[in-house]
Amino acid sequence: MESNPLLIPGELPPLQDIEPRHVLAAVGAIVEHNEASIEQLLDEVDSPTWESVVQPVEDLNERLNMAWAPVSHLNGVSNSDALRKAYDAALPVLTSYHTKQGHNTRLYEMFSRVAQQPSRSAWSAARNQALEHALRDFRLAGVALPGEQKERFAQLQEELARLGTAFANNVLDATQGWHRHIATEEELEGIPENVRKSLRQAAVARGLEGHVITLDLPSYLPVMQYARLRSLRSELYRAYATRASGEGPQAGQWDNTATMDRILSARHEMAALLGFASYADYSLASKMAESPRQVDAFLRDLAQRCKPMAQRELEELRAFARERDDLDDLQAWDVPYYSEQLRQERYALSQQALRPYFPLDRVLSGLFELVRRLFGIEVERVEGFASYHPDVALYHVRRDGEHIASFLLDPFAREAKRGGAWMANCRSRRIDGAGRLHLPVAFLVCNFTPPHGGEPSLLTHDEVTTLFHEFGHGLHHMLTRVEVGSVSGINGVPWDAVELPSQFLENWCWEEEVLALVSRHYETGEALPAPLLQRLLRAKHFQAGLLMLRQLEFALFDMEIHAGSPARPGFSIQGALDAVRAELSVLPVPAFNRFANSFTHVFAGGYAAGYYSYKWAERLSADAYSRFEQEGIFNAATGRSFRESILETGGVSDAAAAFESFMGRAPDSAALLRHSGIEDGPP
Repeated sequence: MESNPLLIPGELPPLQDIEPRHVLAAVGAIVEHNEASIEQLLDEVDSPTWESVVQPVEDLNERLNMAWAPVSHLNGVSNSDALRKAYDAALPVLTSYHTKQGHNTRLYEMFSRVAQQPSRSAWSAARNQALEHALRDFRLAGVALPGEQKERFAQLQEELARLGTAFANNVLDATQGWHRHIATEEELEGIPENVRKSLRQAAVARGLEGHVITLDLPSYLPVMQYARLRSLRSELYRAYATRASGEGPQAGQWDNTATMDRILSARHEMAALLGFASYADYSLASKMAESPRQVDAFLRDLAQRCKPMAQRELEELRAFARERDDLDDLQAWDVPYYSEQLRQERYALSQQALRPYFPLDRVLSGLFELVRRLFGIEVERVEGFASYHPDVALYHVRRDGEHIASFLLDPFAREAKRGGAWMANCRSRRIDGAGRLHLPVAFLVCNFTPPHGGEPSLLTHDEVTTLFHEFGHGLHHMLTRVEVGSVSGINGVPWDAVELPSQFLENWCWEEEVLALVSRHYETGEALPAPLLQRLLRAKHFQAGLLMLRQLEFALFDMEIHAGSPARPGFSIQGALDAVRAELSVLPVPAFNRFANSFTHVFAGGYAAGYYSYKWAERLSADAYSRFEQEGIFNAATGRSFRESILETGGVSDAAAAFESFMGRAPDSAALLRHSGIEDGPP
């Protein structure tokens, strides 16, 4: 058997052996070595070249990245007090290292001299783009600032790293710090048996009788969709919508309000130091979108087109609630329940009823068959590898029989694991200074309901779509042919283009031939019945207007809070959210709702002034998929074209140019509107 690709070189041990007490010392040792090595390089190199300066610095940085990646991963999927303390202690060391490097004037001058070499014209596109990105990032890191301003910029960067971690920790603690113990079956009226099983498991885990509902999405959402008891839905909604805030049942316990205010202030000050009018302008300096105004116009155009449809959908829901239960005051906590009831009545379709037909193993085998047909790759599971948890699986990816990449799949929700789904970089494809090829490794993380009672993990169709989405990110990272790490895979790809491959792959979840590949009844082996399949496909656009409007609300809120000074008169984060909701929302949101306090994408992730990227990239993905609709959804030649134009090029090509290389033209919104069922919306 091949050697385990997770044996990461450097001071840190493999994933399963990481001990929190070793983390800080190991990271500190690598940072100290790197800083000394860079200083030695600056002192000794007289004629800077790619080989004498850029390559060694990339090797040093990748060594640190490969050591830190498993620590960061475990902090998200196997959190503990000890690991959190070690992570929090090491983070300032890392932030300081990257800040110092970004402010290293001598290193910047070395890179600039390399860029001026006549021989550069003979370089590969990857080397040229990597150098351009490096010079841009030096400037965005404040390398040209005078002394005191540079020092202040560094302080702000370190502070923002701490604040982002604190924000995420508060959300995690608030999510895990609340649960609802259900002692009687009567309160669970309407909730399907498979959901009740998971709630009983949660109770057993806490040493309780009966059922336990938590704020983790696989627990919270099905209860909101099926619980007949309105008071229970209201209680859960309040707890979920007020996490990490000064409202609700945990009021003030893990409150992110002050942290959010400080994050915005620090971001704005940092952008102002570099001469940007706002943090939004600073953020867009490395993205496809050209200006906050362009983003605002893009989002508002979509909002104008979809709001009439959302209003019609809400009126239909209100009428349904009145007719069904004589309910005249539809509230936010009623929407998931009546939406699911309406979906079932209109299409006789329930996400829970679909679960038996989507066992995880079948979904994975179908997904792997799809990418084999489209992109000519094979995915095989590796047995018997050392892991940090029994749920985790390791896979190798092969092309023409050659091992080209690996990924770890961590699919199930559990205690001490952050909610949601994501793909993260464990290792990038690159050739180092010694000529050794490093193969890419990805982390793929989901939070599906785990197997229980002898049954496999059974997915909803929504969860199948989530898996395809994250695997699309993984393909972008793993199929690259680029050999310079900083522009390999997802590295160097503009943030508003990085969602293109992930959202692109979701399209196949709505194709009959693909649904046949990923579905079989877990007990009988029966194919997804044709009537159920047709109802699923007809339900594709169910409440699509409401869903799109909700995403646009988040994106406009994100741009609003970052597009001006947080010190401007009358500004507050909650006030900005309320104003966007007043403009876009078709259903009033309760005054106690504190969504922003748990908006980790923006306050603790990489989406600050970038949440619009989801819709921006969705336009690209829908448009790209339209070519497959014309040429065949399994067309291998079209798949090869997408692989070569998008998946293999990493951050080497300009994102707009890469898209035009595949489509032969600039992006168009028509396919996005059509796929959303709102092609007839007003211009």
